[in-house]
Amino acid sequence: MKVAHVPFCFRPDAVGGTEVYVEGLAREQTKLGDDVVIAAPAPATAAYAIDGLQVRRFATGSSVRLETLYGAGDRAASSHFGSLLDRERPDVVHLHALTSAVSIRLVDEAHLRGKPVVFTYHTPTVSCARGTLLRDGQEVCDGTLTVQRCSACTLQGLGVGRLGSAVLSRMPAHVGKACGALGLAGSLWTGVQYTHLLGMQQASFRELLSRVERVVVLCNWARDVLIRNGLAEQKVTVCRHGLVDWGDPRPLTVRAPDVLRVAFLGRLHPTKGADVLIRAVRALEDVKIELHVFGIEQGTADTDYARELGMLARDDPRIRFHAAVPSQQVIDLLRHFDVLAVPSRWLETGPLVVLEAFAAGIPVVGSNLGGIAELVTDGVDGVLVEPDYSEEWAQALAWLARNSGALASLRDGVQPPRRMSVVASEMRTVYDDLTGQVGAGGVARAASRIR
Repeated sequence: MKVAHVPFCFRPDAVGGTEVYVEGLAREQTKLGDDVVIAAPAPATAAYAIDGLQVRRFATGSSVRLETLYGAGDRAASSHFGSLLDRERPDVVHLHALTSAVSIRLVDEAHLRGKPVVFTYHTPTVSCARGTLLRDGQEVCDGTLTVQRCSACTLQGLGVGRLGSAVLSRMPAHVGKACGALGLAGSLWTGVQYTHLLGMQQASFRELLSRVERVVVLCNWARDVLIRNGLAEQKVTVCRHGLVDWGDPRPLTVRAPDVLRVAFLGRLHPTKGADVLIRAVRALEDVKIELHVFGIEQGTADTDYARELGMLARDDPRIRFHAAVPSQQVIDLLRHFDVLAVPSRWLETGPLVVLEAFAAGIPVVGSNLGGIAELVTDGVDGVLVEPDYSEEWAQALAWLARNSGALASLRDGVQPPRRMSVVASEMRTVYDDLTGQVGAGGVARAASRIR
């Protein structure tokens, strides 16, 4: 079987967790005998290989029109993708993103050629315009898409005041559409158009859910969000994340530590909650503890947040900042720590680092939220703490620092995590079920949309 995986980008571009997942899955599928190609958008068409993995880049258009960004997607990208499909002739197309370049138009191109499409929901950014599934940036949202509520929340996140967000979120969509037709530009007019634009975006997302043959989610909360937004239950498959085989774990030296060594690995962004962790450690003046932050900065906002973290840590020698480490070195790094801390404020679909901690044989102190709570069993292989409460984090860390027996018990409870080879086998079952399911009706609908 030949599979075309379509992520947001791919190496040598800077990549994130989704692309790491895609590469790991592709390599494991290759081991199973499948023919795999990575098809990712780029400014220009290209073909190359990375460590034996075939990569094909399809060119995107130059249009930056708002209706392209929020609506059905980039026509030029879909046309080039269609040409790629004609050259590569995959049996299944597997989308891992939803953007103007990786849009529902790509589904049309696949269906026009009789190919089934699988879509994997990797992060809240796929459905949530704000990107975090945190309503007003504070509380976890149920993920149900409504234009007025989502417009107000997203505009507030973009810096529009509460009153302005409330007013603009009630703007009739036809008014915004008329402003767009007149070519009115600028931040004010974009705000006026926002209900129209977000309405298009949400409609495209729901249409994607209805049109693809299968939707794969990495955790239960994501399945629930998609079903709330109209996805038929029989079309969704829960297939949890896995790690590329890491070999046999080296035994840890079991000890009663005189200092609790805590690691944080991840993006330096407020949703990841590193500030909560730093506040917790600073509150433990009489506790022997070290916090090592291995942070990733992906833009100006992350750099600003990293600066805030440095100021928050001030001159506390127990809190140390380090550069990010390559993904292939994470497990060995974690073997040198007692626990991994994952204080996320948002709904993780993994996160992968929890599995890496388990592969290293260490327990996790994590937020009692989303995918973290689905992976960590409180009191068995870790401790679950309410997110965004530094006092509770301080209590949990102090308890582990002062109770070597509890820490040893949690370490004993850690089991080897799921492997990506298992994910590849389960995905192959999904593909086998779908092959040949795109009938004449799907081809006809695709042809009418493309015209």
